Amino acid sequence: MSPASKYFQDVEQYRKDMLIKTELCGELMQFSTTWGLFSPRAIDEGSKLMLQYIKVNENDNCLDIGCGYGPLGLTLAKLAPNGKTTLIDKDFVAVNYTEKNIQLNRLSNCETFLSNGLDQVGSRQFNLIVSNIPAKVGNELLSLFLIDAWKHLEPGGRFYVVTITGIRKYIERSFKEVFGNYKKIKQGKTYTVAMTIKQ
Repeated sequence: MSPASKYFQDVEQYRKDMLIKTELCGELMQFSTTWGLFSPRAIDEGSKLMLQYIKVNENDNCLDIGCGYGPLGLTLAKLAPNGKTTLIDKDFVAVNYTEKNIQLNRLSNCETFLSNGLDQVGSRQFNLIVSNIPAKVGNELLSLFLIDAWKHLEPGGRFYVVTITGIRKYIERSFKEVFGNYKKIKQGKTYTVAMTIKQ
């Protein structure tokens, strides 16, 4: 066998789906993932930190912006069984894996679809919006996220974000400008969880 043949055999394993089995907010969850998606081998620390501090009502209608393979949104769907959870991402691979994971976790109160920010959300309104905001998304897209989140939140609705700690001041300033309020929920060395309320 040539060295190249061995390389091809070794690399073929990367095409196989990976399976994460974990407990989030007291719920047993499973996630099928693949290379190319964010944090494919384990739930990322930012998402886990947010889920430790988020408050969810059982009838909340929830939105997960940039859902990846679904760890935040599908956990919210479990915690809000009497509401509807929408998971959106601009990456078709992420949406495909979220669809798989909706089935894997036997959830019937979810929907997922492609959307660049919230541009495909239509007239849907939410009580709770979450986002694990990528570090390099850019201020322009972040601004659109904030304005569109405000438009799609019901009065009294909450918007939680987890970001790298380096942009927490930008988030604080932007939350205050758009929503008029800001609350730091938890600040760690790497990530900060913050929230705002539509008043």
